[in-house]
Amino acid sequence: MDAAAGPVVQPTVGGGPALDRDLPLDSHLHTNLSPDADVLIDLYCAAAAERAIAEIAITDHVDFDPRYPAFEFASFGDRERTVREAAERWAEHGLAVRFGVEITYERVREDEIRGYLARHPHDFVIGSVHIGPDSPYRPERVSAWVQGRGLAAIVEPHFGEVRRAAESGLFDTLGHIDFVKRYLHPFVTPADLAAASELYDPILAALVDSGTALEVNTSGLRQSPGETYPAPSIVERYRELGGRAVTAGSDAHRIDSFAFGLAAGYHLIRAAGFDAVAFRRGGDRVAVRIAHAMAVPNTSSVRSL
Repeated sequence: MDAAAGPVVQPTVGGGPALDRDLPLDSHLHTNLSPDADVLIDLYCAAAAERAIAEIAITDHVDFDPRYPAFEFASFGDRERTVREAAERWAEHGLAVRFGVEITYERVREDEIRGYLARHPHDFVIGSVHIGPDSPYRPERVSAWVQGRGLAAIVEPHFGEVRRAAESGLFDTLGHIDFVKRYLHPFVTPADLAAASELYDPILAALVDSGTALEVNTSGLRQSPGETYPAPSIVERYRELGGRAVTAGSDAHRIDSFAFGLAAGYHLIRAAGFDAVAFRRGGDRVAVRIAHAMAVPNTSSVRSL
């Protein structure tokens, strides 16, 4: 959208959790400055203003492996300028727009990531482990990978890398920690993972030790798992282990996924014993309070990517 045109409110798409509203924050959103997204930033801003979502964070992908799609896809300068200009346009509408990033974590590139973040300050930083070109979870490899392996061995490549990301202390929050369950379906089900919650404990303990927040990512509600990343029981376990900081985001890549299922995410966060989500606006971590009267949302809807 041409900045000179100014904000234009677009009609809301969909129903049920696609219409979640009156929420404090969606802290995980991708625009057309991510290679797998197609949303102009002003469309998110318009949807947030229309649905009384007070604050959003634009967290476009940055990759460090040249084989990954977001490697050098958009420059830091272009990403920051796009977000800061949108923040100015939408401030008069009561919307706060923050400049974030989602970094693909790889242990072998940790020093590169550390240096990049030191040189390029963001308001809010998500670290995530994604399914890369060498991953055993790619569609053409996953059935062979699970054959003859127990559950711990199946998830170890992903869970081990997520644990190392948590230990690094590089990020404000760790995104969709068990995202791999999307790729393991139907060989490994969410119920299988829920029954082996001890596999999550090293990740959760590392989050607690490093002070990194746990993200409740609601994109799983519209994908094959049919539940958040991670599931409610894992959020509760994080709390039991001493976790005190959670974040919430829809991880939208399309406009009809904006804030999708986010009310359900906030509800499960409250049910786990948290009365606020963690966030950062370029300074120290802040607590964004969750309304005490939040109702149990309806999460029934057709799943999509």
